Parts: sequence; C-alpha cells; structure tokens
Amino acid sequence: MIILGIETSCDETSVAFLQAKQKQDKVEFEVLSNTISSQVEFHAKFGGVVPSLAARKHSENIDKVFQLAFKQAGIKKKPDLIAVTKGPGLAPALLVGVNFAKALAYFLNKPLVGVNHLEGHILSNWLKPIGKNSQFSIPNSQSFPAVVLLISGGHTELVLMKGFGKYCLLGQTLDDAAGECFDKVARLLGLGYPGGPAIDKLAKLGNPRAFNFPSPLIHSKNYNFSFSGLKTAMLYFLKDNRFDFSNRKINRKTKKIQQDITASFQEAVTKVLIKKTLKAAEEFKAKQIFVCGGVAANTYLKASFLEKSEKVPVKFPEKDYITDNAAMIAAAGFFHPQPAKNPLELEVEANLRLG
Repeated sequence: MIILGIETSCDETSVAFLQAKQKQDKVEFEVLSNTISSQVEFHAKFGGVVPSLAARKHSENIDKVFQLAFKQAGIKKKPDLIAVTKGPGLAPALLVGVNFAKALAYFLNKPLVGVNHLEGHILSNWLKPIGKNSQFSIPNSQSFPAVVLLISGGHTELVLMKGFGKYCLLGQTLDDAAGECFDKVARLLGLGYPGGPAIDKLAKLGNPRAFNFPSPLIHSKNYNFSFSGLKTAMLYFLKDNRFDFSNRKINRKTKKIQQDITASFQEAVTKVLIKKTLKAAEEFKAKQIFVCGGVAANTYLKASFLEKSEKVPVKFPEKDYITDNAAMIAAAGFFHPQPAKNPLELEVEANLRLG
C-alpha cells in the first residue's frame, strides 16, 4: 500500500509518500519521497516560532510541497491511505495540515487517519534513506520491550514501548523541554535561533567539565525531568560573572569561555537524560533503547549514549528523519487501528499526549 503523510505541527511543512508491504508478521517500509520546507530562517528574527505566522507559511507552501513530493515519489496511482499529524503541536499550524488532508481524502475518496506526532518520532527509528528498504517483524521480540527517550523542542518523555502502538508513559518534563532549554540558553549566550545546532557546534571546541552546572532531578527516584532550573542557573551564572557575549565584545578569550560554557551545559543535560534512560532500561529489562526527536541530532548526546550504554543497544533515527518530517507520520499511520469514519470530522488535538 502507498501511504501519504502530511506534517505541519510546528515550522516544517512536510509531505511524504511511503510504500508499506506486509506479509503475515513481516513488514517492509520504503520511503519514496520526503519533502520538507523549513521556516527556520523566517522565524530566526523573532527568536522562536510565531504560531500565526507559521500557519500562514504552511498555507503558502503546502500545495507546492505536496506537488514536489508526488513528483519525487514517481508514482502514478492514488495513495491507499492518508496520514496527517493531528497533535501535539501549534494549533494554527496543525489546522493547515489537517484541513489539507481532509480535502485530499474527500477528493480522492481515500481513508484518513490522524496521527500522534510523538508516535511519529518513535516510528522514525524504523525508516531507512529514500530508496532503501527497512524490514522488521510484528511483534518483534528482539526489540521489545524497549525504552524510548523522546526529546524535542516541546517534549521530553521516557516511554516504555511494549510493541507497535503499545506505549506506557514513564516520565516527562515538569516544565521546560530539553530542546526548549537549548534554545533559551543559546539566546543567553548570543547564539541565536535555533539553539540546538549552534550549541552542538560550539561545544565541540569546549571543555565539558570546565563549569559545574546542575542536572535537575538527576537523583530523583522517578523518571521525570526538569530543565527550568538549569536555564535559571545559567542566567545567574552569566550575570554573576559579568559575561557579555554580544557580537561587539567577542574576542579570543571570550570565545573560549563561550565554548566551555556550551560544552558544560550540554554535559549537564546529557548526564540526566542518559542516567534516567539507562535506569529505566534496567528496571523494565529493555532489549533496546530508542532515542528520537530533534535533540537526538546532538552529536555529544549520541556519542555519550553509545559509550555508556554497555548492556542495551541504543538506536538513533537516520539523519533525514530526526527532525519533524512526514515520512514518520506515514509510518505511524500504517499502525493506526482504523481510519476516521468521517474524515471531515477529524479535529486537531494540540495537547495530545502519548501513553
């Protein structure tokens, strides 16, 4: 079957075509196209995503992205299923994708499913680059139960995955998400938006043990996270030491301090993420750890996970599927229990939780 995926939860307009084949308990995925139009440069001048403006950009781009994805997929038949992100995300942005999907489903007379964006990130671990097949079994006793660390700009969650579509929420952030903390700290350091890639790049030249920043809740007995305190600690650290990272005052010495601060901050975040994930993997006898979401692109986090997880294999998505994309939404749509009875009644659920 051919699945059309549509993703507009934040600031990426994405459309993808996925071919899915199933024979008994064997499944094969092949991404035929995965087209993404990013709004990062547009929102950078505002220091973050503006929901109403993001929705406007989605409206301007979605038909063009759809046409390009269809052309790149090289197919001549209608999709068998349409999958669209229904939440969580920015409500105005989600509405654009959902309404576009509704119109297509009605026009093509095809079934429509609303997909949880977070489940899409989880399923990104089962996708290969365009043109390559990924094959796996359902159920896959070699992979489950698995512990999933889902880290993005708006979410930080630990999930116990017992199988496809079977999730149990173990813990989540009580305030700021990890990616949100990266963005806010980057702003304090004069690095602009988005903060994650800027910190990752600069931290490679710094000493992760130069400064001792807190890792909130690292010793708690639960699986919850908190990053608001780390952000506040950074704010007062910069004020107390009178560090000024405005462009006009950056010299070689200041640059070195900036590098050490970003590396030490990254270490504080990574330390708590890894400790709680490995603890969960041990407690629930996980056969695998999956790390997904935009922050999974952080090179220091990935290297640290691969180094410290000696007992349980750790898997990260392919580079093309780490950030928001429609291929992962199409993959999640494959496992959706049933299409909406009336596609025109599908609604967005901006605060939808997984688990």
